[in-house]
Amino acid sequence: MEPSGNKRYDVIVIGAGPGGYPCAIRLGQLGLSVLCVEKEKPGGVCLNWGCIPSKALIHAASQFEEISRAATKGITVGEIGVDAGQLQDWKDGIVARLNKGVRGLLKANGADYLQGSATMSSARTVVVSKADGQNERFEASKAVVVATGARSIELPALPFDGEQIISAKEAVSLRAIPRRLAVVGGGVIGLELGTVYQKLGSELHVVEALPQLLAGHDAECVRLVERKIRKRGGKMYKKALATGTERNTDGSLTLNVDQDGKAIQITADTVLVAVGMRPSTAGLGLEELGVELDDKGFIATDDRCQSNVEGIYAIGDVSGPPLLAHKATKEGELVAEVIAGQDVSKHWKAMPGATFTDPEIAGVGLTAQSAEDKGLSIKIGKFPFAALGKALAMDHAEGFVKVIADADSGRVLGVHIVGPEASTMISEAVLSLELGATVEQVMSAVHPHPTLSEAYMEAAANVLKQAIHIQNR
Repeated sequence: MEPSGNKRYDVIVIGAGPGGYPCAIRLGQLGLSVLCVEKEKPGGVCLNWGCIPSKALIHAASQFEEISRAATKGITVGEIGVDAGQLQDWKDGIVARLNKGVRGLLKANGADYLQGSATMSSARTVVVSKADGQNERFEASKAVVVATGARSIELPALPFDGEQIISAKEAVSLRAIPRRLAVVGGGVIGLELGTVYQKLGSELHVVEALPQLLAGHDAECVRLVERKIRKRGGKMYKKALATGTERNTDGSLTLNVDQDGKAIQITADTVLVAVGMRPSTAGLGLEELGVELDDKGFIATDDRCQSNVEGIYAIGDVSGPPLLAHKATKEGELVAEVIAGQDVSKHWKAMPGATFTDPEIAGVGLTAQSAEDKGLSIKIGKFPFAALGKALAMDHAEGFVKVIADADSGRVLGVHIVGPEASTMISEAVLSLELGATVEQVMSAVHPHPTLSEAYMEAAANVLKQAIHIQNR
């Protein structure tokens, strides 16, 4: 159907995920007229099928495990169980509340919202196909911002069926706990969701093509996560490729795996394929407009988030790694200010990452290995949570804080945490890198007692062999 009329805005934002909706809100705050177009639900993958629902499930699974071992603290409980349907209803309620919140925030800041599939017919024209079959054409006088995110990669040997061979989208909505769960891909998504269901009773198998799970994370941190998975009876297959599945007479699947030439068969009721994400650019019309994509299909942008085509910007996952919601949000706010005429660019020095496994892993800056690869002379300080009163009082004393510092200046180059509330603790380390702090400055800042944050102070002190609560080596 031919699109109706032309409606004009200063800016059109395609996508209402963690990059798109903050961009639209900031544009509204800056006095620009803006339309935000979303194909599915406000909040994007992160709010609806990623960050938020997975963290709700992680929290619930951790509570289940805590209750299961409460007797060690003198707390007695009766028999406990899991109602997967009620768990999903609770999770869905959180998502729905946040969906409504996003719509409300857009409206409160003067941004219009429209649900539909967007296609660009020119660098300033967007045609939106709506659910009712009607098409509408919109003109942007200043810019179009592409914030369409990324989607799960589907393996030819393991095509999704939405029931037994699933992506993360289905994995956060399971209304029955799989008795046996095989996860193909030992990255963030696979291990976060895999350990959720392992805690709730699933037999877990993880298949990873690389030599290390959670590639890119500090290897010493990852080993603690692996140890915890094994402690619960999980099995991990590294340097292994999933080659296909066979259906068994009882309805289960046999996942065929090649591990260095050795054939392995894993029986599973559900196979979660989590081998990465690819940019969602199909159908937008970018290639026809000459927008440059890199070899993996991500939109190439400069330090102001602009593509090679004037007036077309890209933010978040669609513009390339790291694929992080908080990176998308910062880019969304930045590009709004760029379009409004402010002299800004990507100024941040540190981009943290947090993985909600058990224990949590969070990191920012260089690892010891990456620093050595750059030829830097470094010193390392570590402090174990086992020596920290608050961690012991919480009954979560596994893990440590590791500080990587420049050997000459003492400047903090990287911080890596594995242990309780690592995702919260990393923010102080981010600020340290942004401000160029030294380990002496970190250790000199008074940290309240008893808190987990003391571990960062002590790890910084350990770089200088001045930690108080461990023997410095």
